[in-house]
This record gives sequence, structure tokens and C-alpha cells, in this order.
Amino acid sequence: MTLKTRLFLSFLIACVSFCSAQMKTYNYKRALENVGNEWHKITLPDAVFSKVNSDLSDIRIYGTTVNNDTIEAPYLLKIRSEKVIKKTIPFHLINKSKGNDGYYFTFQLNSKNTINQIDLNFNNQNFDWKVELQGSQNQNEWFTILGDYRILSIKNETTDYKFTKLVFPDAKYRFYRLIVKGAEQPKFESAQLFKHEISGGSYINHQIKSIKNEVVKPSKTTEIELELEQLVSLSNLNINVNNTFDYYRPIKIEYRNDSLKTEKGWKYYYKTITNGTLNSLEANSFNFDNTIAKHIRLSIYNGDNQPLSFGEMTLKGYEYQLITRFTEPADYMLVYGNTSARHPNYDIAKFETKVPEGLEALKIGEEQIIEKQEQAKVEPLLDNKYWLWAIIGVVILVLSGFTLNMLKKR
Repeated sequence: MTLKTRLFLSFLIACVSFCSAQMKTYNYKRALENVGNEWHKITLPDAVFSKVNSDLSDIRIYGTTVNNDTIEAPYLLKIRSEKVIKKTIPFHLINKSKGNDGYYFTFQLNSKNTINQIDLNFNNQNFDWKVELQGSQNQNEWFTILGDYRILSIKNETTDYKFTKLVFPDAKYRFYRLIVKGAEQPKFESAQLFKHEISGGSYINHQIKSIKNEVVKPSKTTEIELELEQLVSLSNLNINVNNTFDYYRPIKIEYRNDSLKTEKGWKYYYKTITNGTLNSLEANSFNFDNTIAKHIRLSIYNGDNQPLSFGEMTLKGYEYQLITRFTEPADYMLVYGNTSARHPNYDIAKFETKVPEGLEALKIGEEQIIEKQEQAKVEPLLDNKYWLWAIIGVVILVLSGFTLNMLKKR
């Protein structure tokens, strides 16, 4: 056997021993069933999020071979969020005029493109206007795309809110005409025309266990606490408001990130996820960065207005997937629960383009606790009564010897 071969075998043995020892530092495991291909995908169960580190750094996939060796399978962590494409469409403003119905603004596209959004910008600070959007191929025959669509801007001591985005189904015209209805002259500054597309993405709806609603009069706010069944990953909150009148209320969304037990009970600490405006013009759906949480708090500033009445609320988060490569037969399991673990560094992260499409999903077993091997307790030497009597006897003999020697010298 050559020196290189011996070194390689020693390296393999060391790796197997290391993986086996590493696995014992984790707290939980779940069996992965029906591993039959080189590549598979694994959807993380909700229950995992309450047992892993907040950055998911302690997730591993270990396998046990027929020779009882432990190996590690590399993976890519994928969050199945939507892919948003917002393509800006070039145009020219070719006409600004005033007619019987209001103020007209005509846009000409440079080429035939599909659009579904227009962002408008006016220098007017406070307004509440109805607008109409029309489309035409030749400026002779016009077709209504949006009718009596509302845009507004509110700016005062408590509110700074603007809604001037036109959203409509895909349209493909050469000319678009915006009609701002009303007597007040709009100070048109600019516009942006877009083709807005959302593709892919996979959400998981999370059951809300309880909702507590309280109106706090001193701060003129409504505070709503949402509690989930367990810690999960969240990225969207949808709020249904029962009131039919117009409203514009600043809202702060927080999650509970710490707690402290005091003499007066538990004290909870919250961290802000996002801020926004609850309003009657658009869907009250708030997207935010992925956040692992169980308790969510909403703070809605009412000012001098009556509190709102709320209907159903929904919380959902993106699906988390592991794209895993298996190189040899083994009994594989998902392992997690190690506060000192760091993110793994796998080679496949540099070759994501080589991952095949249409991966088969693996079934995940129930959670099991990884049993730790208890170390044999070593009793302190002085706790053993026989050793203690032996030491006392030796001390007595030594002292007796010294005493006899002293007496003989005298």
C-alpha cells in the first residue's frame, strides 16, 4: 500500500469519525424516506422552525451506510419567494390640455408593448381626484381601461400618504390618455409606465391561534396581538377591515423577539418588522422580510378618528426547500438543533446551474430526539469512604512515626 493511499484512507476514516461525532451534538432528527435519485428536494416542516437557530445555520443531512459509517449530504437552502419583474416602458408625453371632463394627458409609446401599471407624480400636495384611463391605436377611437379610479395625496402633521398608482389588466395600445376630473388643475410632474409581472413563489398559510384587540385611548391607537400555534417563518400579513367609510391610518407591525420574567410578571420586547398605511383604497396586504416568529403585534394610530372594525386576518410565509445531492446509498435523516453550529460551506453552492429540474420531493418522518450518551460519573476521591479511611490511617501512621522519633531523641 502506497503512502498516498494510506493517507487517503486515514482522511476518510477521520471524516467519518468527525461526522459521527458531530451528529451527536444535535438535538433532533427526522428520517428521510424513499431516497432513490442523486438529487431530491425537501420541504421543511413548520415544526422545525421552533427548534433551529434563527439563521437556520444548524440544519444538516446525515446518512448511515451499511458499514455503519456516517456521511454528510450537501444541500442548497431555497426560499420559494416570487420572482418580480418590473419592466419600464419608454414613452413621450405628446399632449396636455383641458376639456369639459377635466384635464387631459396623452402618452405615446415608442413601440408596441404591454403595460399594466402607471405611476403618476404631481406637485400638488393634498388632493382627492377621480381619473379615467383610455387606450387607442390611432387617437380616433378610444377605449376605457379604468373609469372613476381614485387617486389622492394627504400630508399633514400625522399623515404622509400618497396613492397615485394606476393598476389595470394587461393593455397593449399605442396611445394612452389620462383624464383627471375636477376643477383643480393638476401640476403634472412625471409618469412611469410599467409591465409588472409576478411569477413562481409558494406560500404556506399559518393558522392564527388567538387574536386580542385593545383600544389604547392615551396613545390613540388600536393594538392587536396575533398568536400562532408555533414559531414559523412569516413574510405577509393581510388585514380585512369591515368599515365602509374612507380611512388612512399609519400602522406598525412588530414581532416578539425577547421576554423577561419580573416580580410583576412577564415583560415582552418587540422588534419592528415594517411600517405602512392601512387605507380604504387598496388591499391591506403587507409584505416584509422573512421573519421567524410566533407573536405579532399591530399598532394602528387612530388619531381623533373612531377605531376601525376588523375582520379576518391571515399570516403566511414562503415555503423553505432544501435541494440535496445524495452520492451513495445510506439511511438519511434531517438533523437540527445545535446553537453553536455555523452555516455549512458546500461545493454545490457554486454550481447551482447544474441542479436538474423537476426534483422528486422526499417524505419526512416524525421528529425524534437524539439521545446523548451519558458520560460515566467519576466520583471525587474524597467521596469514597475507603480511600478516606486509608488516607486517615496513613496520616496517623506518619504522625505516630514522628512522635516515636522525637521521644527516642529525648
